[in-house]
Amino acid sequence: MIQQLEKILVDAWSLVAGAAAVISLPGTVELFVLSAAALFQVRKPPSGVAAGPWHVAVVVPAHNEALGIASCVQSLLSADKGNMQTTVYVIADNCTDNTAEVAEQAGATVLRRTNEGERGKGYALHFAFTELEATGFDCVIIVDADTTVSPNLITAAAEAMRNGAAGVQVQYLARNADASARTRLQALAIRAFNVIRHRGRQNLGLSTGILGNGFGLRRDTLAAVPYLASSVVEDLEYHLALVRSGHKITFVNNAAVFGELPTGDKGAQTQRSRWEGGRFRMLFERAPGLFVDVLKARLRCFEPMMELLLLPLAFHVVLLVVAALSPQHLVREVALAGIAVVLFHLAVTIVVGKGGWRDLATLASAPFYILWKLLLIPRMLRNASAKHAWVRTTRNEEDQP
Repeated sequence: MIQQLEKILVDAWSLVAGAAAVISLPGTVELFVLSAAALFQVRKPPSGVAAGPWHVAVVVPAHNEALGIASCVQSLLSADKGNMQTTVYVIADNCTDNTAEVAEQAGATVLRRTNEGERGKGYALHFAFTELEATGFDCVIIVDADTTVSPNLITAAAEAMRNGAAGVQVQYLARNADASARTRLQALAIRAFNVIRHRGRQNLGLSTGILGNGFGLRRDTLAAVPYLASSVVEDLEYHLALVRSGHKITFVNNAAVFGELPTGDKGAQTQRSRWEGGRFRMLFERAPGLFVDVLKARLRCFEPMMELLLLPLAFHVVLLVVAALSPQHLVREVALAGIAVVLFHLAVTIVVGKGGWRDLATLASAPFYILWKLLLIPRMLRNASAKHAWVRTTRNEEDQP
């Protein structure tokens, strides 16, 4: 009887471990290919194709951001404009504080939007783009309200679009990485996700994707593919629409936006559960359609499908650990290869990012971070299943006693 029970348990674990290996395999392949491609000098956007000034609309979506909006606006206004005709617009969306007044005092042009039925960043951006059509803008650059920018953000992003890029994404990095052990680890993960994978796609000639902050779109791109995305991860949703319509996003590696990582538990939990819950929803909703597109020889949809199949790195590692404990030799080998790829990915992130021993030391806290992420699964599932309202991340100033 005991032997039979042991056999049942071993067989059950073999099944679970095998499933973990199968689920993680596409992500392992995606991670290896992009990491290897990122090691090379990143391909630059086209240059010298067009001349003359462009009208650039810099759009900052803001929901109750009175505490930090002035810093963002001032960073944008002090950035180099070159020969670009640039206007900074703040879209004050369903605000119940004085975001609009603070933004105007800082020097921005403010668009006010109130719509209790349609709440979310995607709706706010669609409203802004529609309102700005009459201004004759040539391209838009989107920057989050908690962000500061590199001095060359506007010239580098707009120049790439003036020279033919349908849309661009710049580096999106953390500006307060050293606030805590968790933010240091998050900053490393952000560099891996927001820089290394985008470098890899750029070098492979693929559409690099947009990250919701520090991306830009040409006017004719928006006309061809209106910004109708309204999910929790509207940036990912819109990029999939772009790829399916044949448009490509270009990575601008020499410019950056710097967002603030939440240091308090409340803000961090809200942000991570929203982002990753939204990605799980996109996986369930969009991966089948992308697979059908690939079967119909629309090969441009293959890499976006693989990106969706690559789970957030913490969950990907958990699957690999489960598979590595399998009694089946082949499953263990697949899992160990996957773990080696994750280590390779992190090594590339540190090397390309010119990191050092502090980054290596930061990895020691990874098991605790993974446990924290696992505890967020119920909240992620709620975000994956629910329609999105703009649930604003608690800013660090508000967490101060």
